[in-house]
Amino acid sequence: MKRVAGVLVTFVASVLTIAGCGLVSSSGTFDAASLPDGSKPLEGAKLTVTSKSFTEGVILGKITATYLAAAGADITDLTGAPGSASSRQAQLNGDADLVWEYTGTGWVNYHNETETISDPQELWQKVHDIEKQEYDLEWLPPANFNDTYAFAASSPTAKRLNVRSLSDVARLPVQDRTFCVDDEFFSRSDGFVPMLDKYGIPYNTPNGVPSGNVTRMDAGVVYTATAKSSPCNFGMVYTTDGRIKNLDLVVLDDDKKFFLPYSGTVVVRGEIYRRYPQLPGLIANISNRLTDQIMQDLNGKVDIDGEDPSTVAYDWLKSEGLIE
Repeated sequence: MKRVAGVLVTFVASVLTIAGCGLVSSSGTFDAASLPDGSKPLEGAKLTVTSKSFTEGVILGKITATYLAAAGADITDLTGAPGSASSRQAQLNGDADLVWEYTGTGWVNYHNETETISDPQELWQKVHDIEKQEYDLEWLPPANFNDTYAFAASSPTAKRLNVRSLSDVARLPVQDRTFCVDDEFFSRSDGFVPMLDKYGIPYNTPNGVPSGNVTRMDAGVVYTATAKSSPCNFGMVYTTDGRIKNLDLVVLDDDKKFFLPYSGTVVVRGEIYRRYPQLPGLIANISNRLTDQIMQDLNGKVDIDGEDPSTVAYDWLKSEGLIE
């Protein structure tokens, strides 16, 4: 396995806190590979791959860079751009060709939409159409993972309280409805308080969720507090976070479909999409295999086991038979 140097950029990954999503820095490298059949469908193509700087974004960027390079493309690796704005702006400026995005991010952050669309395919289509019309960006069909907000409980607590969904939580006695959340989620217009309203247990009411039942803390601490069931029975998590599996947390079903889908999707500049019609099929080989469980495993390898994202990307592609 040969390490290939990518191109350094002025915004190469810096320290950035992304609540609950993990943190890595990009080394500007990926691992050399080839397709199992030896073909090079992208031979001669020059592509720049960027990513956001949190763990999942970097892993997805490395997977994409590694696989497209194996398919023959000359890849410039700009993975790890700090924050959503840098990777987004790089693509809008034409400095990057491909990036993994999330449908919820496109809908809320990039287009300031407030309507909650619970159907992942419908949301993807709306974002796809807006982005294509306004920016000539092509949102490819989404992967099978959804990195959205959720609430979780420790396995013993979920069993003791007999809860599998947020509606189950709403049926518990008031004293058992205790929550850990971070400040950002608490104050979001699509966050904690409206979620409680949706489930009929409004915040700061005696028969809903009294303010004393809510502990606000750093997002990273929420996971360990939830695993210990102290000071809360239920904690806010991200559905693809590796700590869910590592801490044996049970993710509760959002059975009233409050949370917006955040389906992972590769976004390609329109010019590149038209120039290389092979891209959608190649990206589909990746995205069709990615699930919540797989992303939890891959994120955990970096955040918990300390592995390098490039190695995690290479190993996963090889285990799937996509490279050799």
